[in-house]
Amino acid sequence: MVGAGLAGLTAADGLAAHGIDVTVLEARDRVGGRTHGIEASPGTRVDAGAAYLGDKHTELHALITELGLKTVPTTMLGASRFALDPTADDAPAAPASKGTTAATRDGRFPPLDAVALGDLFERLAELTAAVRPEAPWLTPDAERLDTLTAADWAEQHLTHPDARLFFPLFLGEMCAADPADVSVLHLAFYLRSGGGLRYLNAFAGGAQQDRIDGGAHQLCERLAERLGDRVRLGEAVRAVHQDDHAVTVHTGRGAYRADVAVLALPPLLADAIAHEPAPPVPRAGERTAGGCAVKVHLVYPAPLWRDHGLSGWSVNARGPLLSTVDDSPGSGIGVLTGFVTGAEAHRFGALTPEQQRAEALAQAARLFPMLPEPTGFHVTDWLNDPYSQGCYAALLGPGDWVRLGPTLTAPHRRVHWAGTETSTAFFGLMEGAIRSGRRVVAEILDRA
Repeated sequence: MVGAGLAGLTAADGLAAHGIDVTVLEARDRVGGRTHGIEASPGTRVDAGAAYLGDKHTELHALITELGLKTVPTTMLGASRFALDPTADDAPAAPASKGTTAATRDGRFPPLDAVALGDLFERLAELTAAVRPEAPWLTPDAERLDTLTAADWAEQHLTHPDARLFFPLFLGEMCAADPADVSVLHLAFYLRSGGGLRYLNAFAGGAQQDRIDGGAHQLCERLAERLGDRVRLGEAVRAVHQDDHAVTVHTGRGAYRADVAVLALPPLLADAIAHEPAPPVPRAGERTAGGCAVKVHLVYPAPLWRDHGLSGWSVNARGPLLSTVDDSPGSGIGVLTGFVTGAEAHRFGALTPEQQRAEALAQAARLFPMLPEPTGFHVTDWLNDPYSQGCYAALLGPGDWVRLGPTLTAPHRRVHWAGTETSTAFFGLMEGAIRSGRRVVAEILDRA
């Protein structure tokens, strides 16, 4: 097993439960992959990676129960903040009206033209309804939709400036993508795979309804505890060689020979490994990119924004924090999580730590002027992480689905593929990662 994220550990745990000898090789010095808990205060960890779940995530809920974990609701009570003038500083202003540089209003619907945004969402719903989620490459008109970028589509179909403004912010929030990086087919598939536009975008009753109490990283930590010394950290895989009798996985520390290997890695990382023989089709295309996400955590003595009737949610036309959300644990400290996505993630990730802190704190002070300076500040840059190369998931660019989709899950001789990018259900989410691990277990048991 290559990769000790949620997909790899789910697969290893399932195979071990059937009496199959497994070894898990992980390049990092920790398990978890794109789930990761960082210490926001002594004894309190928050999600620096994957965090949210909803009722449709049935495999994830089952695993949470099996591992003795619990969920807590995502808190969204109170008004939201919006700074949607791309030409002005996001200075605070109380009324929500045209011409203001920042606005406070109830709910999450931005103070933009409602007709224009309604038209945007209707067009996205039409695209989403037409896609074949189990096989996007077989969607009617798939080749054209896979050639067209989301930026091209917006240029053709979005005429109102408010829709043009909001579309990249929406795309960044949904799948950490810049419109130029993904095909229209990938955009439509992602929304359909995740349960639909409304479900993916919702907190209460949606995909962001709950979090795992204490952090999602606990899933992988508890699975790894069950596997014990079968999980080996600091073992970056460099090559995978196959012959007629076995597969050999090479790391910087040695070689591991097995009947079968599972690569539970994002596509770009899977292709970076030297394969002999090479797969007939690569895992990534020339336009495949890493998800453009940087998470920023601002820690306060308590969720003080709630005292001012605010939910902590904001949406902003200018970065670095294109959105914020209240990720405070159940008691004690307050945590505002800022999302830096799309093209802004590339710019922000190139700054020095001092510059990142200065920019993020200055913006937070403009959005929430009632708050003191945070007591803690943390940046988790997934785009420049060598063992993820992006988050939430890989971004499939023009041509990727039509060319690569048909071989998405097809084993390469003794090599099987796992990871959330191999799941056509809940692609890019923890639920998709778990389902991919379960699928691999069934594949290997079938070939035994």
